[in-house]
Amino acid sequence: MIDWDDVRYFLAAARGGSVRAAAGRLGVNHATVLRRIAQLEERLGAQMFDRLPTGYRLTVAGEEVLELAIQMETSSHQLETRVLGRDQSVRGLLRVTLTPILATHLLMPDFADFARQHPDIEMEILSSGELANLTNREADVAIRVVYDRKTLPLNLHGPKGPELFGGVYISRDRLAAWRAGTADTIKWIVISMHGVPDWASEGELRTTEVPFRVTDAGAEIAAVRQGLGITTLPCFVGDADPMLVRVPGTDLHLYGTLWLLTQGETRKTKRVRLFTEFISHSLAAHAPLLTGMSFPGG
Repeated sequence: MIDWDDVRYFLAAARGGSVRAAAGRLGVNHATVLRRIAQLEERLGAQMFDRLPTGYRLTVAGEEVLELAIQMETSSHQLETRVLGRDQSVRGLLRVTLTPILATHLLMPDFADFARQHPDIEMEILSSGELANLTNREADVAIRVVYDRKTLPLNLHGPKGPELFGGVYISRDRLAAWRAGTADTIKWIVISMHGVPDWASEGELRTTEVPFRVTDAGAEIAAVRQGLGITTLPCFVGDADPMLVRVPGTDLHLYGTLWLLTQGETRKTKRVRLFTEFISHSLAAHAPLLTGMSFPGG
């Protein structure tokens, strides 16, 4: 009989292309991954990988096993979520995935309030650039900005939240210096992988052709607060920061709509239902800030 745990290690190595990647994904050491793959190969009587200097490459037998292994994984997830959906306890793990900027600049106080109200729920906030996969049970709830609902998988469901707008911002001090004619050249501050968005304009200002580049939103916000130039930010960040103001003559831009998403039987668990209801109300309360309607003026 095939051990499902052995198959999990095989899948991790196949997807990661190396023992190191598989060990990191599964939180184990290299020896464990090698042992599990060897057990599967012995059970099936076939070699799953060619061990190359550049990593692991599936053999023909490995490619055939991979297809069946993915089917096993899907069935395992379906079984797990169906059983999980019967869990009506408010005790246990609750994993929430969202972008770092939503977590740090908007929703962390709400998460803290929920955690205080439900101390037996172990919350795990997965805030990273890569959103966890709900279908693979990497998270229970996803808070996502969606421009077109049709782009979401059909198995994801949940309440629709407020629209999210962004604008172009500059530090108040830098804007005052520009108006007084004492400001030097103004640069665009951009996240390297994105550049200046097509919708963004410099309004009444004039920027140089040399940008100031950063790699993440945290550095972007710090740079604009330091007066290094102008940048695009969600309204809930820019309007809430007393050091920043919208650049005169610029317009807001719709990023999309916030959705609170769960999948399958997971959404029926009590702790997931409690959380989605709580955060849904929180997002509604944040709507003026999210849509840019709470702008205090320049």
